[in-house]
Amino acid sequence: MSEQQPEYVWAHPEEKPKRGRTWLIVGLAIAAVVIAALVFWLFLRPGAPLADATPTASASASPSTSGTPSASASATPSDEPPAEPSAEPEPSMTPVDTAPPVADPSVKQFRGQVEGWLDDALTGLSIVEASSGQDAVAVVDNLQDDAQRLAEVAAPSSIASDWQDGLRTYSERLISLRAAAAKGSSVSVDTSRTAVKTLRQLVGL
Repeated sequence: MSEQQPEYVWAHPEEKPKRGRTWLIVGLAIAAVVIAALVFWLFLRPGAPLADATPTASASASPSTSGTPSASASATPSDEPPAEPSAEPEPSMTPVDTAPPVADPSVKQFRGQVEGWLDDALTGLSIVEASSGQDAVAVVDNLQDDAQRLAEVAAPSSIASDWQDGLRTYSERLISLRAAAAKGSSVSVDTSRTAVKTLRQLVGL
């Protein structure tokens, strides 16, 4: 008769409560809540510092963008050449417009310039001789104006000296003639006529 073998029974030990896993889950939950609160505080709540960062950046970008046209606008006038007073030529460097020397006219050319006034001189003296008083004075005044015009015309160098002397004599005769006519005295135009004829001879009339 064999001995009865002992019967082995596997007894599972009682499971211990998994406290470590529970604390891990609780810690993760707390960390998630903290992270969510932090995100809300930083980004979502009104007046959050990071929530205003984006508009601030965009606002700051706007002035920089608007600053570009101002920079280009300020650059545009700089492209134009500045009007510097130094760019103007100095008075000492400014060329002086000098009239070219007047060519010495020929006697023929000079005669064509003065012939009309010399003709009027003889005609005027004849009128003065036939007039008296203020009528004679008015004619003498016209003859003096013509004598001034004759003096303003450049005479050829070949007759310039004689022309100036003859013209001076004629002007003096007219002064005496006018004084006599203004007094109402009888006038003589002979000396004035002789002075005109001298001038006419100088120019070949």
